Amino acid sequence: MYIIYSAGLAFALLVTLPYWMVQAARKGKYRAGLGERFGSVPERLRPTRADENCIWIHAVSVGEVIAVSGVITSLQARLGEKGWRIAISTTTATGQKLAQERFGEANVFYFPMDFSFALRPYIRLLRPRLVILAETEFWPNFLRLAKSAGAKVAVVNARISDRSFPRYRRFRSLLRGVLRNVDIFLAQSEADRDRLVAIGADPGRVQVSGNLKFDISAPKESKLTGQLRAAIPPTTPVMVCGSTVEGEEPMLLDGFGRMPENNPQAVLILAPRHPERFAGVAQMLSERKVKFWRRSQWNGESLSGGVFLLDTIGELASVYALASAVFVGGSLVPRGGHNILEPAQFGKPIFVGPHTENFRDIINIFKRENAVHVLDRNTLNSEFASLLDPKWQTIGERALQVFRSQAGATQRTLDALEVLMWMPSSIKRQYDQVQR
Repeated sequence: MYIIYSAGLAFALLVTLPYWMVQAARKGKYRAGLGERFGSVPERLRPTRADENCIWIHAVSVGEVIAVSGVITSLQARLGEKGWRIAISTTTATGQKLAQERFGEANVFYFPMDFSFALRPYIRLLRPRLVILAETEFWPNFLRLAKSAGAKVAVVNARISDRSFPRYRRFRSLLRGVLRNVDIFLAQSEADRDRLVAIGADPGRVQVSGNLKFDISAPKESKLTGQLRAAIPPTTPVMVCGSTVEGEEPMLLDGFGRMPENNPQAVLILAPRHPERFAGVAQMLSERKVKFWRRSQWNGESLSGGVFLLDTIGELASVYALASAVFVGGSLVPRGGHNILEPAQFGKPIFVGPHTENFRDIINIFKRENAVHVLDRNTLNSEFASLLDPKWQTIGERALQVFRSQAGATQRTLDALEVLMWMPSSIKRQYDQVQR
């Protein structure tokens, strides 16, 4: 099976190579870490010494890095002086940047392609005793090679999206063999547990630990947040539209255009999700003759009655603290939505569109408590101006209460990993039987 899978992966890479080359040439995507992705170990990543043990943690992008940061920090505190090291891989450039900032350049690298020749140099260098995968990263060759090298494998914060579930279930007979290489799945919810079992995971190896993202601490006041507080008068309404995607900005700008009738000084902070779209969104604002400021060119002047384009990475989370109301993007168009937990931590009224499948369980938790409001793209223009009305503040208060009530996943994850790390294989098998 693995030979056929590797051949298929190679064929798919070859067929899509022109697309990757165009993306790299036009937008600079995928060029970063290209050598690392094909098995060239960077010099900064040292070998694991004979007197120490290694934990390899893989977090795809920024969201996963943030989610597992509490687990990483706790493991470092518990094991750092006991001869353990932690190496962290990411797939995206933004995830790489954030991981390096938080955990040091020498400990972070790009995840290799799922080919044996690309994976083996890292496995030989790191010799991991434990591999931790964040959310849903079922790479067949990686799981097989890690397991055959003697590592225990855990998938934490595991989730199966609505979009992925039918596809995974279709290949259940093949996935069952791949998932046998995972010692424990720590699912975000009961629904995710059921889906993992449905696609072939051993029921005795699946537990519900909760969503790690509920344990993320609110970001501290950043330099930018302080500058914006000084530049925006205290009574000025501020609408933050975060993680917007293509197709959403025109609708949001149309809605914002109606605000001057009631809030002529209102400021819209617009944060596109993907860096490669920053210039395009700025051009759109210019073409619409909208008064705006680019964060990358802003010198601190006063802001009033216009759009502040947040064209930088890593600053959105702290900016939510300034909002009178928040719209979380990727949800007006069918992109599955983005995380609403960052504004929830600040007790802000949160609004989303109807497409929130990627955060199904989180959204449902908030919906049950009337702690998030769903907008319809057809009525967005008529509703947008009212989003800054103080009447929505109770939604923000409930959002904060819901956020606090869901805490504890990090500790449950650490407890389960501790059992996995120290339990001998023979006892682990008995433990699995009891769990069943």
